[in-house]
Amino acid sequence: QVQLVESGGGLVQPGGSLRLSCAASGNFFSLYAMAWYRQAPGKQRELVAEITSGGNTNYADSVKGRFTVSRDNAKNTAYLQMNSLKPEDTAVYYCYARLVPLDYWGQGTQVTVSS
Repeated sequence: QVQLVESGGGLVQPGGSLRLSCAASGNFFSLYAMAWYRQAPGKQRELVAEITSGGNTNYADSVKGRFTVSRDNAKNTAYLQMNSLKPEDTAVYYCYARLVPLDYWGQGTQVTVSS
């Protein structure tokens, strides 16, 4: 069983930055693929960024060049550095962990980009 706890969300002005953290409990964190999803009001949940156990990354086109996903296996933590934030980045951001056939979701953290 893995529990994921996100932190770092909040209110930021357009052009600002935030760093989200996802702390994972349990063992074998380094084996899990980690990802960040987001869900805006009235929209479907969408993949933002992912990082494999080997460190390969993938990003949604809408965040390429602005967001960076990373992980620290020694701390059982994944991160999402978000720069040049836009109002359309406003959403609840969820951490996701997958080690087939198991997967886990965090409870989400709100990110609001507004002046």
